[in-house]
Amino acid sequence: MYRNYSWYKATEPKSYESEIYDNGLNFERPSISVDPSKWEPLAIERLSKDAAGYVYGSAGTRETTDKNHESYKRWSIIPNRLVKSDFPDLRTKLFGREYSFPIALGPVGVQRIVNPEGEHGSSKAATLEHVPYVISTAASMSFEEIAESSGPGERWYQLYWPSNENNDITASLLKRAKSIDCKVLVVTLDTYILGWRPSDMDNGYDPFLKPDKIGVALGLSDPVFRKRFKQEHGVEVEEDLHKAAREFSGIIFPGLSHDWEDLKFIRENWDGPIVLKGIQSVADAKKAAEFGVDGIVVSNHGGRQQDGGVASLTMLPKIVDAVGDKLEILFDSGIRSGSDIVKALALGAKMVLIGRPYIYGLGIAGTKGVRHVIRCLLGDLELTLHLSGVPSIAPEHLNRDLLLYEDH
Repeated sequence: MYRNYSWYKATEPKSYESEIYDNGLNFERPSISVDPSKWEPLAIERLSKDAAGYVYGSAGTRETTDKNHESYKRWSIIPNRLVKSDFPDLRTKLFGREYSFPIALGPVGVQRIVNPEGEHGSSKAATLEHVPYVISTAASMSFEEIAESSGPGERWYQLYWPSNENNDITASLLKRAKSIDCKVLVVTLDTYILGWRPSDMDNGYDPFLKPDKIGVALGLSDPVFRKRFKQEHGVEVEEDLHKAAREFSGIIFPGLSHDWEDLKFIRENWDGPIVLKGIQSVADAKKAAEFGVDGIVVSNHGGRQQDGGVASLTMLPKIVDAVGDKLEILFDSGIRSGSDIVKALALGAKMVLIGRPYIYGLGIAGTKGVRHVIRCLLGDLELTLHLSGVPSIAPEHLNRDLLLYEDH
């Protein structure tokens, strides 16, 4: 199943700019804008009202989302001049492994609502562009289907954590993730229940409740869940998709949070790196280090879960100062451009997760659209660093000395 990837190799990000200009000599223009501010409106124009509301939507009045975007503008890049160096080295190291680039496609569920390709398109694009792909528990395709489309690419798994009463389901999901060679487990902490999302509520739209497997594909293909469902209801999940979807969504969004002691069960059932996603306070970051996890994602879920929250970028340097020498720190929420990535890395993140932008690319043009978004972000990142006189993203070259905080 990997035959389509036998030739794949990473290209220099800056080559995308040259490729576009060379095509321009033949009066060819990019089929999708390279301006990241245009991806959202282009995608929304193509999506159904339900899908557009789900992807674009945020909690409450969008205050947290807006703060995420504004936070990048408060940090300004101070370029270095007369630095004689080659184009920057974008390699980063995490959990003892080297990655070509400091970005990954973050976990996003229900992708088939924006394009029939769904996770097939996004995971394949991640492989072709040499960035990790994080499978969401709310995926619209099974582990096995995603593994087939991503081929030899790096896969991680994001867990929406069932309650302790459903530890057998949790163990089964982790076992299946391991069976398709997911390298890293990302445990999301801030979504034990869906936040107050007006755009979805105004549409009366919850994709996890629809009897079409979208959002619950991992569960409806899980042997433990399927066995339990048949024992309780006397039918296979396919014979009552409405009830099966509602039951599995109730399992992965149980309504109540776990506590720190419950991490022991995760460690007993996962022998690779464990990353906690959704850390926003120094106190929680210290607890994560105390409980021996391998990394954290400083994240507020892109503003989708809680209104009135603090911007993730605001908390990043504080958390790095507190625990940056004790565990690996990743980052997400609001990344839209190469300079955004530069700022997050300079403030101490080892890798950033991309969310909405690649989903917009998927909605616009499937696999091609996701690849376009990845190539644009990496090309912009490389040239921003090069024009700032930064030879690599290693901390000795890229750190807070490059930035000035401007309190507008």
